[in-house]
Amino acid sequence: MTTEKKYMQRCLQLAQNGLGTTYPNPLVGSVIVSENDEIIGEGWHLKSGEPHAEVNAVRDAEKKGYDEDTFAKATIYVNLEPCSHTGKTPPCASMIVQKDFKKVVVGTLDPHDKVAGKGVALLKEAGIEVVVGILENECNELNKRFFTFHRKQRPYIILKWAETSDGFIAPETKNKQKPVWITNPYSRQLSHQLRAQENAILVGAKTVIDDNPSLTCRDWNGENPLRVVLDSRNSITSDYQVMDDVAPTLKLALSTSNIVEIVTELYKNNIQSIIIEGGSTTIQSFIDAGLWDEAYQFMGTDVLFHQGLQAPVLSGDYSMLSRKMIANDVLKIYRKK
Repeated sequence: MTTEKKYMQRCLQLAQNGLGTTYPNPLVGSVIVSENDEIIGEGWHLKSGEPHAEVNAVRDAEKKGYDEDTFAKATIYVNLEPCSHTGKTPPCASMIVQKDFKKVVVGTLDPHDKVAGKGVALLKEAGIEVVVGILENECNELNKRFFTFHRKQRPYIILKWAETSDGFIAPETKNKQKPVWITNPYSRQLSHQLRAQENAILVGAKTVIDDNPSLTCRDWNGENPLRVVLDSRNSITSDYQVMDDVAPTLKLALSTSNIVEIVTELYKNNIQSIIIEGGSTTIQSFIDAGLWDEAYQFMGTDVLFHQGLQAPVLSGDYSMLSRKMIANDVLKIYRKK
């Protein structure tokens, strides 16, 4: 691994500290390396409205006693192009110019229309050496939600369901007083961790009526996602848990007959990423429309229903990213090509 890749890898590691908290901003980490090839400052972006990664890296270096004389001979690494516009915070590209850095290494360009190469252009105009494209694929992967939202004008869509080893997601007859869990507690905790990483979670009205779920990440220490319910018949009343004040809820008067319209509404509501959790008809509708990016298939190997509601079936061009055991459960993760 080259020196530039090594430090960009560190930027990616730092950036992940903001997973689930930076929305609507991307995940960004930054490292400052001295002329002696030593890291003298590190930082990451934690929350929208708070300082960006580059600013935090500079502050970290300054706390250690380093100043512009050191920066003039140093290189600052960042996995995403420094911003060039004033939003909730000042532009990072201007700060880098003011600190007189010798060189800037960027993982990938920012697709946001307010940046999109303007940050790099500002740095070059100031006479700073700029390198772009180090670990570019890895940098794009880290911010797949942000990039999908700005490049495709839709959220990053994740499908998630649990099924029995014989391919059912629910028994033929449900006992609301004594529900049957398909997966083990470890899988359910992971499911709540996944919820905390995304902006929103979506289900159909039938799932709400049948299961009365809370759709929170109560088994994980994270921020609850926005709850989205497809309710074309306005059948979900305040009596259901999804309508409580534990987390915000968005009701869409739409049905699964038009997935494109649903996705358009999600984009209009600035939802960058969403988990589609049910029911089977809703998930299958997204699959059939070809509007999904990843799928998490949990399988409870110890549970058989023999009959009931069939689990969704993936179709189209996709591949399996991973397969792992969670105690006695199996988790398969797929990516649409």
